[in-house]
Amino acid sequence: MNNAFEPPISAGLYTPQERARRDATIWTPVQGFLAAFQFIVFAVSVCLIARYMVTGEGESAAIWSVVFKTFVLYAIMVTGSIWEKVVFDKWLFAPAFFWEDVFSFLVLGLHTAYLWSLYTGNMGTRDQLWLALAAYAAYAINAGQFLLKLRAARLQERATLAMHKELAT
Repeated sequence: MNNAFEPPISAGLYTPQERARRDATIWTPVQGFLAAFQFIVFAVSVCLIARYMVTGEGESAAIWSVVFKTFVLYAIMVTGSIWEKVVFDKWLFAPAFFWEDVFSFLVLGLHTAYLWSLYTGNMGTRDQLWLALAAYAAYAINAGQFLLKLRAARLQERATLAMHKELAT
């Protein structure tokens, strides 16, 4: 019996039915667009933060870039949970993406802590931006998890196609 924190073992990333739902839903290209957009926002924000940390210039741009990145993260998390519901019939923690979702909550927590520190003023700008960089490091790890899953899905699809081709001959 599985509890909420023990994903069941799966033979592959997607069942044929899940793959069909993934390919048919509008949420798949939405996730692809938002993931690429979030990475661009992240890269620009890192540059703005680095500029401020090194030169002391562009404080406002650095601060607001993190706010914007955080809202893009919230958008991808909401649409991602909708995608999981459509594909796997679970809002979050579908077995295929269990650990990515778990780590996503760390990413969300760190980004939200940044917003909270900005709102409360309980940290100086440099400390806030160090917190943002910690959030960004967690985001980079999480993005890597998802890229590995994307690669695994493609490899699974290739293997399935090769098996069907071999069976047909």
